[in-house]
Amino acid sequence: MRNQCHRNAVLPPIGVDRVPLTVDPTSTLLGLMRASSPTSSTIQRSFDGSYENLWTIGGQPSSSALGKFEEIKEACKGKQIVMFLDYDGTLSPIVADPDKAFITTQMRETVRDVAKHFPTAIVTGRCISKVYEFVKLSELYYAGSHGMDIKGPEEGHTAYTKGGKSLLCQPAKEFLPIIDEVHKILLEKTKSIEGAKVEDNKFCLSVHYRCVEENKWIEVAEHVKSVLKGYPKLRLSQGRMVLEIRPCIKWDKGNALEFLLESLGYGNNSDDVFPVYIGDDRTDEDAFTVLRQRSQGLGIIVSKTPKETNASFSLEEPLEVMQFLRLLVDGISEE
Repeated sequence: MRNQCHRNAVLPPIGVDRVPLTVDPTSTLLGLMRASSPTSSTIQRSFDGSYENLWTIGGQPSSSALGKFEEIKEACKGKQIVMFLDYDGTLSPIVADPDKAFITTQMRETVRDVAKHFPTAIVTGRCISKVYEFVKLSELYYAGSHGMDIKGPEEGHTAYTKGGKSLLCQPAKEFLPIIDEVHKILLEKTKSIEGAKVEDNKFCLSVHYRCVEENKWIEVAEHVKSVLKGYPKLRLSQGRMVLEIRPCIKWDKGNALEFLLESLGYGNNSDDVFPVYIGDDRTDEDAFTVLRQRSQGLGIIVSKTPKETNASFSLEEPLEVMQFLRLLVDGISEE
């Protein structure tokens, strides 16, 4: 599905493409957890032994999407922008309690304005119901559970999809009973660990350890590993201070991006679309990679520090994301 297509306007990457990295093959799960700490810049091998999420860049500065806005504006001229936005760390700040990752009123109104001009999707690891509680915009597309639960705008809003049909995609539906079972087990296993939180994201689970004392991280990790030994159809990956449990299917945020573009009528052969994906997490690299392989649009990583990435530009924090989105809307309004 991810094939090279007709070359459209595409902007240069930050740094370089994926390159071989020197990794200690004896890295442990605890080492991986420490590596995801905001104070760490160590690149570690992922749980399945691959280099799936490149996380630091060796001192090479990134290009600000704000500083290069005129270049971006020129690149998307005459094309249909389609906006993809991660939630945590992109539209809202990263907070200790994931239930309190609230979006500001100004950000909500900015995203609402973006959706008036371009098809707009929230692509998140959270379940749709939870992220909708935060965003409260029914005119958006939502791709929850790392893209494994996709739905279109609610009835009464503009339908951008081909034929105006309602949109629903749940490629991991058969895993719901297993996910529910593991959720209950992990709640019981981790209840004695202060600060640990197991979040049910419908088609995946997130085990947060941001508020756990570091000397207890290994206890969290061992509980997760021991439970998953009995569930070979589930796999373990990692985000920012969180362990992610997902079904063993080839579906990620990159697949969700491709599915939504196809549903909107912009398949691989389309040369009149300019997808923009903004995200801050390791899981967003899958979407950045898809855009690079399509030679279309651009990915923007949200980070205060340079990172090795397949994104094209960077923004430092949600405030800069809002400024960038505002510039896009205002730029379109002027034309």
